[in-house]
Amino acid sequence: MPKIKNHAPEEYYHIYNRGMQKQPIFETDKDRLRFLFLLFVFQGKNPIKNISREIKQNVQSSTLHILPELEEEILKNRTVELVSFCLMPNHFHLQVLEKTEGGIAKYMQRVLTAYTKYFNMRHQKSGHLLQSSYKSVLMENDLQLIHTSTYIHKNPSELAGWKEKYDKYPWSSLQDYISINRFGKLLSVSIILDRYDNNKRAVSYRHFVETSPAKEKLL
Repeated sequence: MPKIKNHAPEEYYHIYNRGMQKQPIFETDKDRLRFLFLLFVFQGKNPIKNISREIKQNVQSSTLHILPELEEEILKNRTVELVSFCLMPNHFHLQVLEKTEGGIAKYMQRVLTAYTKYFNMRHQKSGHLLQSSYKSVLMENDLQLIHTSTYIHKNPSELAGWKEKYDKYPWSSLQDYISINRFGKLLSVSIILDRYDNNKRAVSYRHFVETSPAKEKLL
């Protein structure tokens, strides 16, 4: 179980973790959809009594579609805001805004506990899935916030077959920044895009990502 960390309301954090001994934490698209579902619904305080049933109702044709009534409930009691994400085979990256005191710690505890339980049961494993506690880095200014989002969005470029088309990687939020936001209000892309004071924010951000240094040189 992740340790409780000290975060401050209205601050942004880069959160990441990887599998034990760099082992995969996502083996199928069903695993990735489960993790994404947890990332979105646990932004709110509302309890999810039957996650498997909720997923059946909110996943259509291997795509996540949060039903309007569930989205409304999440937004009404939001403790964090998800800003960006990338799911890689053996690790993940997130940017999260803490809305209420202790919000991120409780959010990550709910997400990682629920996902580990699901993953071990589905793949007949036991024990720890993730490497110790998750890491979190405070975003100290706008420049770090934007550069970190670029770092997160360029992660898929290291995967075979995705180097030149990481902008189309389905398990990253980059396409939600440069095209249509698939998740609406549940993914707060405006937090970064509003830093651009022009009418072509998505185009400007895409250009920034494409011209930024290689992923390993960003941080």
